[in-house]
Amino acid sequence: MPFFPTLARHTLALSALLAASHGAIALPRHDPVPGGVAVVELEGADTPPPRARLDGRRLAIVQEGGRWYVLVGIPLDTPPGPLPFSVTGGARPASLSIAVRPKHYPTQHLNIRDRRRVEPDAADLSRIAQEKDITDAIKASFSEGAADTDFLQPAAGPLSSRFGLRRVFNGLPRNPHAGLDVAAATGTPVRAPAPGTVLSARDYFFNGNTVFIDHGQGLITAAMHLARIDVKEGQTVKRGDLLGAVGATGRVTGPHLHWAVFLNATAVDPELFLRR
Repeated sequence: MPFFPTLARHTLALSALLAASHGAIALPRHDPVPGGVAVVELEGADTPPPRARLDGRRLAIVQEGGRWYVLVGIPLDTPPGPLPFSVTGGARPASLSIAVRPKHYPTQHLNIRDRRRVEPDAADLSRIAQEKDITDAIKASFSEGAADTDFLQPAAGPLSSRFGLRRVFNGLPRNPHAGLDVAAATGTPVRAPAPGTVLSARDYFFNGNTVFIDHGQGLITAAMHLARIDVKEGQTVKRGDLLGAVGATGRVTGPHLHWAVFLNATAVDPELFLRR
C-alpha cells in the first residue's frame, strides 16, 4: 500500500483498519495524545524493512498481519497539533505527520512519610543524578530484534494510579506519574510482560528495586518498587518468567507494582499494550 499523501486520508484509513482488526492483531492501541502511542501503517511486509525517526531518534518498526507498522511514543509535554516524523528505506521513503489530540490528566496528592524521598539531601541528589544518567541511557536503548507488543499484565491485581497523573508529594509538585500502578500485596509475583533481555536489575533511590527489560526496537519496560529481584542483568526472559515480587521500596506510600513502558525513550501509557 502506498503512503497516504495527506494526513486526513491516512487517519481515515488507519481508523478503518484498526476497527476492522480489533482483537485480531497484537499491536498497542492507537491513541495519539501526549503520553500515548501512534500506530501508523506503512506498507506490505514483503518489502524491505523501513526505518523511521522522530527528532533524530529511531522509532519501533513491527510486523503484524502482513504489514509494517511504526509505533511512535508521544512525549507527555507534546502540544496538540501535527507531529512530523520521517520514514526511510523500505519501498517508499516519506515524511509523515501524526495529528496529536489534547488530553487532560488529573492531579493526585500523596503524602510520603520518608521526607528524604520528597526533599533529598545533598548526598541523595548526587546519587539521583548518577541514576538518572543510567536510566536515561536504558530508556534510549535500541536493539534490532523484533519487538513483541502483546503484553501480559506483570502482576495480578486491580489497576490503581493511572498513567499521566500530575503528582503532588507532601504539597510539592513533582513529575507526572510515568507508569501504571497495580495494587497488590507484598510478595505478589511479578512476571515479564513479553520476551526480552534484562538491561538493569538493581536498587534506585526513587524507583526502589527495579528491573528494566529490552523488548526490541526501542521498546523498554520497567517493574519498580520490588521487594526482591529474581533476575540478573543480561538474562533472557520469556513472557511470564518471574522477575521478582511486589514490594514497597523507593518512594512509595505502600506496597504496589509501578509498571512503566518506554518507546523511543518516551514514557507512554502501559494500558495501551494490554488487551481489553
